[in-house]
Amino acid sequence: MIPQGADLSHAGLSRAHWQTPSRSGSNGGQCVEVARNLPGVVAVRDSKDRGGPALVFSRAAWTAFLATVKHG
Repeated sequence: MIPQGADLSHAGLSRAHWQTPSRSGSNGGQCVEVARNLPGVVAVRDSKDRGGPALVFSRAAWTAFLATVKHG
């Protein structure tokens, strides 16, 4: 669930500080970028299409996703 009042518009994401995960390395750009500096949400986008759409998750959903990935 996305927090009430979260700004999911393009303008809201314009304040995002996008980071490429350190493990993406030199894989030819086949990775995602993550913005964790937005109030109450985490945004994810394709690093090859920085002007394209982004997925936005609540912090709880993002944490649950990461835990699932880490623990298989």
